[in-house]
Amino acid sequence: MTMMATATDVLEAVRAIPDPEIPVITIEGLGILRECRLDEAAGVVHVVITPTYSGCPAMRAIEDQIARVCRAHGLRAVVTSQLSPAWTTDWISPDAREALRRFGIAPPGPADADAGAGERAPRPVSVMIGGGRHTVACPRCGSEATSVISQFGSTACKALRRCDSCGDPFDEFKAL
Repeated sequence: MTMMATATDVLEAVRAIPDPEIPVITIEGLGILRECRLDEAAGVVHVVITPTYSGCPAMRAIEDQIARVCRAHGLRAVVTSQLSPAWTTDWISPDAREALRRFGIAPPGPADADAGAGERAPRPVSVMIGGGRHTVACPRCGSEATSVISQFGSTACKALRRCDSCGDPFDEFKAL
């Protein structure tokens, strides 16, 4: 096996690491993998990740998995967390959004329509108290008649909703 094949294999393996909280999507599909490059001379894979939010408990598990994948290829991982620009749900790939929907999680709508690729434009944080509503389609039956059960679902980045048509509960991945 050539070094080029090994480099390709390890970089693809890092990109394919599943998110520990939502294993049907990868860290690349989720948009938290910002950079992954191999320094062949040093035998090091440099990886830059951005947490979905500053207190995300999955980041340690993701760092550990990156290290395991690199070790399996005889390499050492150097993982850096980059907080700026802040992660946004707009970075979730179309394939990952569809995987979320198939898994029963309503994918987020657009969070920042004015941001360019890889950037996040400054914007005010909206807070809805009492009356704010947005439409979320049920990932199972497609009905837009859904209700919020709780602002917090199985993880802090999701809300718990119920479909008023089919009756099924589901998570909504919040747009951030």
